[in-house]
Amino acid sequence: MFRRRQAPPSPPPAQDEPSLPNRLSPLSPSEALKPTVAPPPPEKPERRRGGLLSAVSGFLTLAVIAALGAMVVVTLFNRQAGEPGPLQADKVVVIPSRSGTSEIAQLLAREGVIEHPNLFELAARFGGKGPLKHGEYVFKAHASVRDAIDTLANGRQVQHAITFPEGLTSEQIVGRLNENDVLSGEISETPPEGSLLPDTYKFERGATRQQIVNLMRAKQREVLNQIWQRRSPDVPVKTPAEMVTLASIVEKETGRADERPRVAGVFVNRLMKRMKLQSDPTIVYGLVGGRGTLGRGILRSEIDRPTPYNTYVIEGLPPGPIANPGRAALEAVANPSRTKDLYFVADGTGGHAFADSLEGHQRNVTRWRQVERARQQAPQPDAGSVDKVDPNSAEPNANQPAGTPGRASAYAPPGTNSAFALDGATVDGNNGGQRSKAFDASEGTRLDPLRNKTYDLGSPKTVPVLRNP
Repeated sequence: MFRRRQAPPSPPPAQDEPSLPNRLSPLSPSEALKPTVAPPPPEKPERRRGGLLSAVSGFLTLAVIAALGAMVVVTLFNRQAGEPGPLQADKVVVIPSRSGTSEIAQLLAREGVIEHPNLFELAARFGGKGPLKHGEYVFKAHASVRDAIDTLANGRQVQHAITFPEGLTSEQIVGRLNENDVLSGEISETPPEGSLLPDTYKFERGATRQQIVNLMRAKQREVLNQIWQRRSPDVPVKTPAEMVTLASIVEKETGRADERPRVAGVFVNRLMKRMKLQSDPTIVYGLVGGRGTLGRGILRSEIDRPTPYNTYVIEGLPPGPIANPGRAALEAVANPSRTKDLYFVADGTGGHAFADSLEGHQRNVTRWRQVERARQQAPQPDAGSVDKVDPNSAEPNANQPAGTPGRASAYAPPGTNSAFALDGATVDGNNGGQRSKAFDASEGTRLDPLRNKTYDLGSPKTVPVLRNP
């Protein structure tokens, strides 16, 4: 009943298994001591690169190469843009309005500022300096392309200047503006007398004449307001307009900065005493108005001729300014010298001698006459005098009778029975009816300081040596 279990059959030996050596064979002692060699690591399977990874790698490689090439190009470009240009000396070039970069490049090449307009155009378009501005520019000698672009991008245009000396009338200022060929446009109307501030004004090409006038009026209002606020309470002027009127008289009476407060003090003292101002320049303005110059001497008949501005006839101030006073004259009227002076007369040196009494003034006039006689005996050029008599332009006056009483003038003493004096010109009743010289306020003569257009208003005002016409 019981069956005998049989052992399972052993698997057949693998056909490709190599025959093993006899494992039971003993090893020699030397072989037993040698380490067993480790089997080699299995080989990694080769992987193929995907398409995206390969594209990114190639792109990065090309980008690196392109960047290196661009750096080389930019370095060479900047080096060439910074090389000195062909211009041998500084040159002014006007860039017309609405000019494009290409037109500007061609213009600068024609003017010899740059040599390669294409290089300029590329540098201007991609240099990041901003838009190029039109106008008038100075390009320095050997300016590089980069320098030229910087000049146009920064807009540092040529600054022109026009100077208006103190004491010019508004009509004279308009005439000087019209003479300037850099300014453009017309002036709508002549500004009111005394409304403009004489000074040196800078402007760029393309500015209009009316813009300069507007700027002068704005500056005058600003300065007048500042000076009016700090005026002395003792000054007998009620309004800023009256201060301008008195300052214009002071401006025309003296060309010396150190004398303005004292001359202003004389007129303030006269106003306080209700004396007539008796100022020669007011006579001239009453005769010629805004032209400002008489071109000859003042006749005695003109001294007596009533006009609204003739302070030998009217009392107090004239109805308005006779010129455009400067800042210093306004300051002098706002804070005049505190003296008792009532008279002044030319002293022959470009200044004036002052006196607080008639007797002292008569002595000063006598000295002035001696100076005049010495000049007539030994005539010589007057280097910078602003005296009110020009011997070379004096004219006989047939309208002036001998022995006429004189006046108490800021220039001359009251006359006596024998003489009338104004700035040294006399009519002597004892000289056999000799006629006097005409009187002159220097306007329009070779002594007129306003004829000199090279006034330096940046320094204390001095009267320069005048040139003969």
